[in-house]
Amino acid sequence: MTARIVVGTRDSKLALWQANFVARRVRERHPHLEVVLKYIVSTGDKLPDVPLDKIGGEGVFTSELEKQLLSGEIDLAVHSLKDLPNELPPGLAFGAITERADARDALISPRYRTLDKLPCGARVGVSSLRRKAQLLACRPDLTIADLRGNIDARLTKLASQNLDAIVLAVAGLHRLGLEEHITEIFPMDVFLPAAGQGALAIETRRDNEALLNALSFLHHEETAWAVAAERTFMRELEEEHQVPAGVWARIEANALVLDAVILSRDGRTRLRDTVGGAPEAAERMAETLARRMLAAGGRDIFAGVNGGDRNKKAVHG
Repeated sequence: MTARIVVGTRDSKLALWQANFVARRVRERHPHLEVVLKYIVSTGDKLPDVPLDKIGGEGVFTSELEKQLLSGEIDLAVHSLKDLPNELPPGLAFGAITERADARDALISPRYRTLDKLPCGARVGVSSLRRKAQLLACRPDLTIADLRGNIDARLTKLASQNLDAIVLAVAGLHRLGLEEHITEIFPMDVFLPAAGQGALAIETRRDNEALLNALSFLHHEETAWAVAAERTFMRELEEEHQVPAGVWARIEANALVLDAVILSRDGRTRLRDTVGGAPEAAERMAETLARRMLAAGGRDIFAGVNGGDRNKKAVHG
């Protein structure tokens, strides 16, 4: 490993916070290393007003960084793990997955404060099918508006686009010191996050063993088990493409518990299930849960078949 490490990052405030957090920790641990940042513009940043599902969804914030990793222009990239596709490109690997911050989503509504107090037909800005479907599952009367941009831009659009509320990740708001904007945090039994939400992924080349070893001190094993389960669950749904689904895994009493929900795009049909077991079996459990839910009606939901109860829940022992 050379004495100089180039860290690739997007130039949003949140991406820079994340990259600087990792760079600072590496400098503290390895003071002999020079750590510098390189700013890279992603596809998602180039098209800030186009809905994510219209420009491909997965990889729109990460593919340019991964290309520069593979070409050797940068040595590592720091991502919000939820932005990464469920399969890494050949030749790349996780150097570390950091300890997870709060994985929940939050409502920001200065006038109405909570979801249940929003008036009928209220306009709520969101950036993903997952958030849209879960909002509509709770409040089918809402009007959902596509909301893109970094956190500051979305907070500005809350007023400029005449929105009654927006939904953002708690972790990002806390990292930027913007938690005072939060008016309600959604409980996990109502609103499940994206796979990996709240965790940072440090991505590098698989063959760079020296750098992988140097980054290992940042790796948090319990978080890694949890997000491996979440990403495996979503990978099992990939053939459905751009599916509204949420997933959350955590360690409880030395066991890994995985909750998941899949929904129709309009939120009218909802299927939720859970599984638990040994953390070392995280990926196998996630595969089992995904296949079970697809067989229990998930494929029909994704195909737009509105059969069964509006809040149908799969029950297994």
